[in-house]
Amino acid sequence: MAFIELEGVEKVFTVRRRAGLLRREKREVRAVDGISFGVERGEMVGYIGPNGAGKSTTIKMLTGILTPTGGRLRVAGIDPSPSSRLRSSRGGPNRERMRLAQRIGVVFGQRTTLWWDLPLKDSYRLMHRMYRIPDERFAANLARCVDLLELGDLLDVPVRQLSLGQRMRGDIAAALLHDPDVLYLDEPTIGLDVVSKARVREFLRELNASRGTTVLLTTHDLTDIEQLCRRVMVIDHGRLMYDGELAGLHEIGASERLLVVDLERELPPIEVAGARFVRAEGGGVRQVLAFPASASAAPLVAAVAQAYPLVDLSVREPDIEAVIAKMYGDRELEVRPGSP
Repeated sequence: MAFIELEGVEKVFTVRRRAGLLRREKREVRAVDGISFGVERGEMVGYIGPNGAGKSTTIKMLTGILTPTGGRLRVAGIDPSPSSRLRSSRGGPNRERMRLAQRIGVVFGQRTTLWWDLPLKDSYRLMHRMYRIPDERFAANLARCVDLLELGDLLDVPVRQLSLGQRMRGDIAAALLHDPDVLYLDEPTIGLDVVSKARVREFLRELNASRGTTVLLTTHDLTDIEQLCRRVMVIDHGRLMYDGELAGLHEIGASERLLVVDLERELPPIEVAGARFVRAEGGGVRQVLAFPASASAAPLVAAVAQAYPLVDLSVREPDIEAVIAKMYGDRELEVRPGSP
């Protein structure tokens, strides 16, 4: 049995809208449509798709925030569904709910679990009590997170005064103070600068390597996936479209990365093997080339640098929505297995 297991999971929302002056009509929106997959303990898996595909809905069902309409799911052998975690006859919290809370950590990029008006360290102290973390374990975990995420100068700062990148690092630390077995990350690098993104990615790599923490990551930034995950799952319109390696996804979607080249002077279109000319800007001072996303950028960069007078260059990753659009277009949805 997989550590995280979903079998035919569905989530249907009923939406009401006005249909005339005095009448409202109801319609069903199928946010998740029969998804099945398993994640083994210690895996880091990317869970990606366009906006509205059902990514966050899946995460919310796995954490127990939402109840699935149909199907079956388990996390570490526990059913997260709120309907299965009713209070006992004595009114105390259900043991399964407490067991699940101790096993998972969650970071939603658009929302914070920190107390807005309190210093960062006070939020951590509250979580110390909420999760009943032993003092020595809490101190060790906090020191480790503060060191690796560089939070030392921020502990006395109220959360409302933190930048987005600082708050995001604070949220990741908060999700890990109780040593969860599973970490759900929903857009953890959204809006972060390059330095903050690199810091968060390095921390997650170290966490997975040293603690064996299982990570399910949703993001629109393919660089997050490329640097952290060997396996990727694509969801679109509530259905699982692909499950396999990232290279296989790029091959199916025929996606491309862009090489943006700034030259010392105006020149005709750049011609190098392995890339195609896309467009020129500023009369040819800036030129944009496209090359397969599955190919390494290093040989292309070396060829351009050797043959042309460079000022600067950069690589732009393909947008995940464009990848999915190329993969499926208007065709009927179908599950696509990844590379073996």
